[in-house]
Amino acid sequence: MEQIDSRPLTGHQRSIIALAIVANISEFFDMFLIGFAVVQLQKEWSLGGFETGVILACSGLGTVLGAVLWGWAADRMGRRRTFFWCVLIFTVFTLVSVFTPTGWWVMLALLRVLVGVGVGGLNIVSIPYVQEFVPTRQRGLLAGLGSVFIPLGLFLGSLAQRLLHDNWRGLIALGAVPILLLAWIRIVPESPRFLLSHGREREARESIAWALELSPDDVGALPPVRTGPRIAYGELLRKHLRPLLIVSVGSFCFILGSFTVQSWGQTLLEVGFADIGADAVGTLFMGVSLVDLLGRLASAWLADRIGRRWTVFSFGLIGALGAVIVALSAHWETSWIVFFTGICLTMGFGDGAFGILNAFGGEQFPTEARSTGLGLGYGIGAIAKIVGPYFVGALVGSGELSAEVVFLPFVIFAVLLLLGGITYLFAHESKG
Repeated sequence: MEQIDSRPLTGHQRSIIALAIVANISEFFDMFLIGFAVVQLQKEWSLGGFETGVILACSGLGTVLGAVLWGWAADRMGRRRTFFWCVLIFTVFTLVSVFTPTGWWVMLALLRVLVGVGVGGLNIVSIPYVQEFVPTRQRGLLAGLGSVFIPLGLFLGSLAQRLLHDNWRGLIALGAVPILLLAWIRIVPESPRFLLSHGREREARESIAWALELSPDDVGALPPVRTGPRIAYGELLRKHLRPLLIVSVGSFCFILGSFTVQSWGQTLLEVGFADIGADAVGTLFMGVSLVDLLGRLASAWLADRIGRRWTVFSFGLIGALGAVIVALSAHWETSWIVFFTGICLTMGFGDGAFGILNAFGGEQFPTEARSTGLGLGYGIGAIAKIVGPYFVGALVGSGELSAEVVFLPFVIFAVLLLLGGITYLFAHESKG
């Protein structure tokens, strides 16, 4: 494994990183397509805040189930194979969603659960997959890149909305395009560290040789083979309770606000401010995606320089400031520009922390428990993906949607972002 640490990145290693990036972009692409689609469904199907909240919350429910399921599976049947099934499930059920009969919002909500099950494993599985192929000294940045470019999914979703306008079925259909990733996954090998942990030394040597673009005979001595039963949840709780709690609480705090903005942001901006139209909202959220991308890139870069803990804390603090601006702009009925500025700060820093957050979480666990620990911790934290959208939907109820609805949620988001940043100060610093 020393050869991986001592050599520059090869084209094959870059292809693993690129695969993770494209798959994770697909997650946000799907998420924002349904966000834009719901805006149209509110009009066509006469949906109230409750029904809209349920549809969006069901996506979160599926993500919770998927993160726990696929995190567990990746430590047992492999990162690559699990990755394949995640992509297959989320794209197939996205395609089925296109044919939802008019007015059948309950069916759409149930299908969103199944889509979420597939989506929930993408980031959880891709992070250990990349980490186990790249040099240790660059692990934070390179594994973080899988999350850094996720906001491009928002950019592409916004672009798709501008092109297709009110065609919600066409928007959802675009979410099935990532099924093409299955061909890419078939040509990359399993993680060498996973193979070694399962006693498959020959395959691990071939995997390293592929990554470094060498002959298997040119791969140096491998570390001693460590085999044994996969870690169970009971053992995970006994041996790794502290990192599990940190990842669970920290993830919940950072996810709640950012996912709710991702789910409801387009609707709140368009309906809450009369001078903003659907096309303008699409354009503005293309800007949000770029701000978010820069935030994630900055957190991934800073983490290898000032450390993971202080990077996450500072991003949580500034993201909380953005949430306060959103809340006050709604309370004081300022212009949409102030509201939008707060959204950019919340997403650029509160969500931008995810450039390192999940990679940092994965580093808290040993190889044999990495996907299981990260998957369970993130899965528990991802309950926020259910709570946030449903909470806003419940506040709206069957009444008229307005920007004032966001005051209480965004005050809560601000407190949680600050709490999330503080939580990660108690994590083990894994820089280097």
